[in-house]
Amino acid sequence: MNQAERIEKSTTTIFKAVFPNTTNHYDTLFGGKAMQLMDETAFIAATRFSRQQMVTVSSDKIDFNKPIPAGTIIELSGYITHVGRTSLKVRVDIFVEEMYSDFREKAVSGEFSFVAIDENKKPVKIH
Repeated sequence: MNQAERIEKSTTTIFKAVFPNTTNHYDTLFGGKAMQLMDETAFIAATRFSRQQMVTVSSDKIDFNKPIPAGTIIELSGYITHVGRTSLKVRVDIFVEEMYSDFREKAVSGEFSFVAIDENKKPVKIH
């Protein structure tokens, strides 16, 4: 399988309902919870691509463009945007959709960097 096929097969989509226990005092998804879900989605995509031990080394600019209200559904979509020797980048977009209508829009996006590691937690080549 070539790299483009591996990237396509590693694309990861997760759906979640936004319940009140995940919201802030504005009744919207807490930013820290959104970042946690994004990192988890990115980790899964990175691992599915490399099939190696991966660790997050940074989160790049995360844009919170739209609030995500309680009582909505979110779709997190993670896909590989760059592959280096020992590291890769994963873009994660969060789309929000209303439960009882067709309305859907992108609300949050960001990029996460991962490094492949060995059993001693040292960087290794992504193969």
